[in-house]
Amino acid sequence: MSKSALPFDDIRNLLHDLPRGSDLAEEAARARDALLVKPGGSLGRLEEIAFWLARWQGRERPRIDKPFAVVFAANHGVHAQEVSPAPQSLTRQMLETFAAGGGAVNQIAGTFGIGLKVFELALDYPTGDITREAALDEQGAAATFAFGMEAIAGEPDLLCLGETGVGNTTVAAAIYAALYGGDVRGWTGRSAGADDATFERKVAAVTAALECHADQLSDPLEIMRRIGGREICALAGAIVAARLQGIPVVLDGYTVCAAASLLQALNPAALDHCIAGHVAPHGAHREVLRRLGKTPLLELGIDLGEAAGASLAAGIIKAAVASHTDIATREQAGVTGLP
Repeated sequence: MSKSALPFDDIRNLLHDLPRGSDLAEEAARARDALLVKPGGSLGRLEEIAFWLARWQGRERPRIDKPFAVVFAANHGVHAQEVSPAPQSLTRQMLETFAAGGGAVNQIAGTFGIGLKVFELALDYPTGDITREAALDEQGAAATFAFGMEAIAGEPDLLCLGETGVGNTTVAAAIYAALYGGDVRGWTGRSAGADDATFERKVAAVTAALECHADQLSDPLEIMRRIGGREICALAGAIVAARLQGIPVVLDGYTVCAAASLLQALNPAALDHCIAGHVAPHGAHREVLRRLGKTPLLELGIDLGEAAGASLAAGIIKAAVASHTDIATREQAGVTGLP
């Protein structure tokens, strides 16, 4: 992990005073849109995406020249509670599949010219079993947060975030239940291939985790380290680093949004530079997005993780950029009379 680990107080300070984007760039993009050879508002949400990109990239004509999907892989001690029918070795097998170019995200990202980086987070050393102990100590959580910040070095101009790891939807459900309260069953979705008995064990594990750490769940960073995981910490760090560097972010599914929800709990404006790529059918992802204030770009039943949905949504975002930058102006086209 990184040698430049951030203590939790430093993370709080980063979240306290985040850049707000460029009002001038967004206003200029809106003014340009009014000159294009199309009726105002006729491209619907594509126009709003272009304005959002302009704000966070700080330029009237946003560009997507170097998009990247970044996937963090981790294993979880809660797997011992039999919360998934898949063996923990599957996480490494999926990493090897991505490296060989055989994953779903490889195909989707490749279709839209999106680079792919996959980071292994100590797979041979799963986090603590959250039903009995903290997933990580503060030093380990902060170090992994810092690693996530450093992982986006190279300055992509659009960042699609994903994850892979057996057991991580149990961790995500525990995070949502800790943050938002309510019925544990409502936050807990079925893992791929899970039967009724596995689902009940998953609900029991989330319940036990909340009981084990009940006195320490008022602080989002304590939630992150106690009932989160390494990919949760790294994802949170990547989201914050992107904000500091002016990089718009496309959030993937259920587990990625768990990391995002912790940041929003620390600062309600922490996700203004993020867009929801899609809504997954897993768990209560639709309700999560409602609480995050995000309207997903896609609803295709994708329940895969690994940034597949986010990368697919990036294709729409690239189309929004092309529409904003390359459509002729009314003057150029010699067209008059458009509303």
